[in-house]
Amino acid sequence: MGIIAWIVLGIIVGSAAEYFVGGRKSHGIIVTCLIGVVGAVAGGWVAAKLFHIHSIHGFFNLSTWITALIGAVVLLGAVQMVEGRSGSRRSVRR
Repeated sequence: MGIIAWIVLGIIVGSAAEYFVGGRKSHGIIVTCLIGVVGAVAGGWVAAKLFHIHSIHGFFNLSTWITALIGAVVLLGAVQMVEGRSGSRRSVRR
C-alpha cells in the first residue's frame, strides 16, 4: 500500500476505534490517524507472529481492515489507560 492509502486507512480505522472504545474526549485528526496507522501495523505484526496470518495485503482486503481495527482498538485502549492514570493525578476534586 502507498502512503496515501495508509493515511486514509489510519483516519478511518482510528475514527472507528474511537467510536468503539468511547471515552471522555476525542483526539485530533493527526493523533487519530497515527493511532490507526500504528494500530494497523502492530495488529498485522502480531497476527503474522502469533497466528502466521499475513493480513496486510492490500487496501481493499477485508482482513487488512479487521486487523487494523483490532490493532487500533487495542492501541487506543492503552493510550486511554495511560491518559487516565496521568489525568487522575493532576485533577483533584474538592
